[in-house]
Amino acid sequence: MLSSYDRYVADEQVRIAAWEHRATSPIFSARPNAGHRALLELDQRGTLSGIITQNIDGLHLAVGHAPNRVVEIHGQVREARCLSCSSRFPMQEVLDRVHGGEADPRCPRCGGILKSATISFGEALRQDDLDRAERLAISADVFMVVGSSLAVYPVAGLVPLAVRHGAQLLIANAEPTPFDHLAEVVLRGDLVEVLPKICAA
Repeated sequence: MLSSYDRYVADEQVRIAAWEHRATSPIFSARPNAGHRALLELDQRGTLSGIITQNIDGLHLAVGHAPNRVVEIHGQVREARCLSCSSRFPMQEVLDRVHGGEADPRCPRCGGILKSATISFGEALRQDDLDRAERLAISADVFMVVGSSLAVYPVAGLVPLAVRHGAQLLIANAEPTPFDHLAEVVLRGDLVEVLPKICAA
């Protein structure tokens, strides 16, 4: 499994396969859509306290949100980090090295192992990110869940936390979620169409 942290660290062949996969992954050509732009408009109006995301594509930052407004619980692929010295580098710089023939590129500062700045299986979530997410949930007047099955914890647990602290819950998702019964509003449909309508209201 390429996403297992222990195997990635221990096995050079796993790292080589992971870098080959990253070098051809379509995730790096993804661009923000109308839904991302709608959330940015809310942010610019001053009505959005922050974004908590499990997505690793980095598109909330790419569309223009300030980093301190976005909690990327599972990290993001647009940066690489060194597992020894914690230095971070633009992923494209490391991918350029892979395209240039480096099968397992190492940290240019200390020679340590590089991986995408995402949370892999077997790797702990960052406590400061979890703390930021909890503070946003507790302080929310409206907690809007967009495009999540709400099946993955601990993030799914933020929903009842927000409701217990008085937030009204809005869920927009293609399929039912375990927390639909707590929501004031549940919307189904293509989020690229639904989200701009929500944010324009």
